[in-house]
Amino acid sequence: MKLPQRALLAAIAPGLVLGTWVVLSAAMVWATLSASERAPLAEVLESRVALVLMAWMVCAVALGLLARRLFRDHVEAVARLEEETRVQLAGRTERTLPDAGSTEVRRLAGAIQALVEQRSVLQDDMQRQVQLASQQVDQERGRLAALMAELTQSVVVCNLDGRVLLYNHRARLQFRTLSELAGLADGAAAIGLGRSIYAVFDRPLVDHALDTIRQRMARGSTQPSAQFVTTTRNGQLLRVQMAAVLDMPGPVLGGFVLMLDNVTREFEQESLRDQLLHGMTEGSRGALANLQAAVEMLAYPDLDDAMHARFLGVVREETAALSERVQNLARTAASGLKTRWPMEDMRGSDLVAAIARRIEALGTLQVRSDAVDATLWLRVDSFSLMQALACLAARLADEFGIQRVALRLSIADTRAHLDLVWAGQVMSTETVMGWEMDPMRIGTDTTPLSVRDVVDRHGGAFWFERERVRHEAFFRFLLPQATAQEMHDTAPTAGMPERPEYYDFDLFKTRAQQRALEDQPLAALSYTVFDTETTGLDPSAGDEIIQIGATRIVNGRLLRHEGFEQLVDPQRPISAASIPVHGIQPAMVAGQPTIDKVLPAFHAFAQDTVLVAHNAAFDMRFLQLKEAATGLCFDQPVLDTLLLSAVVHPHQESHTLEAIAQRLGITVQGRHTALGDATVTAQVFLKLLALLADKGILTLGQAQAAARKSYLARVQY
Repeated sequence: MKLPQRALLAAIAPGLVLGTWVVLSAAMVWATLSASERAPLAEVLESRVALVLMAWMVCAVALGLLARRLFRDHVEAVARLEEETRVQLAGRTERTLPDAGSTEVRRLAGAIQALVEQRSVLQDDMQRQVQLASQQVDQERGRLAALMAELTQSVVVCNLDGRVLLYNHRARLQFRTLSELAGLADGAAAIGLGRSIYAVFDRPLVDHALDTIRQRMARGSTQPSAQFVTTTRNGQLLRVQMAAVLDMPGPVLGGFVLMLDNVTREFEQESLRDQLLHGMTEGSRGALANLQAAVEMLAYPDLDDAMHARFLGVVREETAALSERVQNLARTAASGLKTRWPMEDMRGSDLVAAIARRIEALGTLQVRSDAVDATLWLRVDSFSLMQALACLAARLADEFGIQRVALRLSIADTRAHLDLVWAGQVMSTETVMGWEMDPMRIGTDTTPLSVRDVVDRHGGAFWFERERVRHEAFFRFLLPQATAQEMHDTAPTAGMPERPEYYDFDLFKTRAQQRALEDQPLAALSYTVFDTETTGLDPSAGDEIIQIGATRIVNGRLLRHEGFEQLVDPQRPISAASIPVHGIQPAMVAGQPTIDKVLPAFHAFAQDTVLVAHNAAFDMRFLQLKEAATGLCFDQPVLDTLLLSAVVHPHQESHTLEAIAQRLGITVQGRHTALGDATVTAQVFLKLLALLADKGILTLGQAQAAARKSYLARVQY
């Protein structure tokens, strides 16, 4: 029986007992009286029945109030004290136990509080001891994180089920790029801890490589590996090197490491070289044969003038054709050279310093750096750009006797200005155009690329200007800045660790489960915790989603770096009453992707996980209403932190997200933003898992059954 029902019963029970006792007593006395005695007694009581009932009601109310207070002080107070104590047992919080109830209950709360504080002291001491004991392990983890962060090759580590348990930053960026090329709205959805690598690679391909490794292990190989090349959905070629992760003793195959290289450009360049060679050989063979025949005929002394002129014409034509073919091949080769070097994100000050060192290495110029914006990041081919400025500086020194130059770097809207400045003699526009188009030469080093080729490679511009007031001139390069996303990927984010964790070796312990999902332990499942912001509160009346935010929980850990957040154009007005709640203005969603574009990306992000939300019925209703239009079905299990809170804390008055977070000692940040609410909900859910375990609720099926019994589960949208 629920606590409110018990409180009501406690309030009315004394009155019922009193009334029953009075009625039974009167009946017993009435049974002992004779007929002559009953008549006068009936006359006396008949006129006083209302007074008796009133006296009973007054006594019943008084006893009910007394019983209600006793119930509140001795039952309700104990029940709430028990819930708060379990919260303290599940995890340390800053909340103190409630000081309510009878004197004895308050004394019990004080004793429990003292035990909690004593436990906190012991936990602190234990934590210090654990930290000292694990210092070496932390150092090894730091070295691993540093190594993985600095690797230029994409690395992914999986267990035998193909679940990702480690990936480095390079792999994250590579899979994001591949997803964006494939047209996915969220590039990070392709890879994540606990996700299946088979979402990226065909399973038969990986299984074949694993079989190869097992065969090599059976033959005694100590470092078994395999290699394969595969094509991604957007047509990119990946070369994959697979190495075994061996468990000891044995050794036994426990997982595998994938080292990935995108060889699309390399393959294209090799194909181009093959085409050039084929064109040079096969295309020139006929011309050379014609030339050889003509030369042999010209050697005859008795050849008449007409035939002599004819064969000379053949020699001229074939020579011109061969020359044209060689020129075309040379242009094609030079074009390939222009795009050989990849663009990279580089801090502007570092680029200027590198260019200055290269120019000073010429030995004829002094270089200074003026007005360099230290916050500017560029997306450039640093090597070819350095060659271009060094070439220009060398020609200034050789042809005009310039001895000092300066480098400037500044921001201009979405572009950057990189200037090579000098004082002294200026030049004509024709000279500048010649320098721009000539192949670059620096000392004895030459390259078929020109300054114009380098500028075109960056999609920028190049020009020459004079500053007559300062008696200076400069060459200016207009260069692209790194985008905000690129800067985010290459530089540490404020407030986040420099090398975020993308690994969880505990996933090595998992294996494919044969039991039904409902029988799985809650701690062993992967979760997508999500939240939506909407135009209003009535999905059935046409309200739409305007933002989806989600985060993931894998192996009992909240993965803050694997989030999903996307604004959505609802294609309808946003309710004025809802704007102060979520803070999303109509201008913020204008031009954003519509729900039919965003929902597939979120569906991929949440694949193979259990969905978790606070008041999940509300959010799920919005998703369900889009199933027919998008063809997507969110049919995975759903858990609701609102209902789970009512399961573990049935005696609490409020189960709002703020109230639960405060009760569990969680700081609420970013409230009423989709990702902020999803993150708080995920923290609440992790706390609730321990409280559910205390009640014997250990599996997904048990949690769902307990949630369905809550009176809050009756809410419909």
